[in-house]
Amino acid sequence: MADLSLRGLRKSYGSVDVLKGIDLEIADREFVCFLGPSGCGKSTLLRCIAGLEAVQGGELLIGGERMNEVAPAERDLAMVFQNYALYPHMTVRKNLSFGLSLRRFSKAEIAGRIDEAARMLQLDALLERKPKQLSGGQRQRVAIGRAIVRNPRVFLFDEPMSNLDAALRENTRMELARLHQQLQATMIYVTHDQVEAMTLADKVVVLNQGRVAQVGRPLELYHRPADLFVAGFIGTPRMNFLPAEALAGLPLLAADLAPLVAAVTLGLRPEHIRLLGAEDRAAHLRAQVRAVERLGAQSIVHVSLQQGQNLTVCVDGSQRVQCGDAVGLRFELDHLHGFDADGRALTRRLSAALQQALAQ
Repeated sequence: MADLSLRGLRKSYGSVDVLKGIDLEIADREFVCFLGPSGCGKSTLLRCIAGLEAVQGGELLIGGERMNEVAPAERDLAMVFQNYALYPHMTVRKNLSFGLSLRRFSKAEIAGRIDEAARMLQLDALLERKPKQLSGGQRQRVAIGRAIVRNPRVFLFDEPMSNLDAALRENTRMELARLHQQLQATMIYVTHDQVEAMTLADKVVVLNQGRVAQVGRPLELYHRPADLFVAGFIGTPRMNFLPAEALAGLPLLAADLAPLVAAVTLGLRPEHIRLLGAEDRAAHLRAQVRAVERLGAQSIVHVSLQQGQNLTVCVDGSQRVQCGDAVGLRFELDHLHGFDADGRALTRRLSAALQQALAQ
């Protein structure tokens, strides 16, 4: 396996700058997710690492070796594509063995690697089938198996679950997490799905408009976003944002907002707002319920403030609330975020509960 270093990596298509100086360190055996919206540059960055795209500036090092001019086949990487890229006329066994045959591995070595990959991915009964005889989830496992048999220095995954239904995505996530533990491999995974990133990654790299917005552990990004973009992108439902002036004049909040006096925007996640009775004196604000999404164990409540802003609140699914209700809102102020005029997060003391969550 190997570590990777990206130093000022740049990529352009004509006059359009897609990657605008990416600096990143990926440790040996780390599972890293590139996360961001469509068009942020995450797949382009992965293709540059693979050697499928040439870079216009910066350096790419794998295991300490400069790779900028090295051909893709000589980088010793294995890539799993979004569309699986299986050979339709070959059996599963042939798909797994084809690359090894080209590299002139012995028949015994090829058979051993295929048997091991088939065991790990539960493909034993499918080895003589062709791709058209497989389900989407099975094809995905074959594509992953083809990467495993190569025993590469780094595994690259380009949105490999985008063609799977919800149940298969969940199963495949668990399989990938198990494989990472078994293989102890360096893995880089591109996705726009934050659930995949948060559940799989040791480290998440959030990209925005060709730049790294923030790098950190999943819970660190969730609890300590570096800016408004990361705060709004990480988390479902997304973080609530309010202009600071909307709360600054409220007597119940004035003292607690002192650490965030420079804030232009305040943010609070839906699960950090409590829904109270309309006349409850502990409420910081009054609101009216616009809609309720009942998801079973949890309900998502959409409310409108008297000042006109809309907020989202997560409550226990057993809590009785319906559209049109007048309610009170109480904020868990230890979890309140502040952002300056440039959208950067303001540093503030973490609560004991938050410190404990980040330490896990």
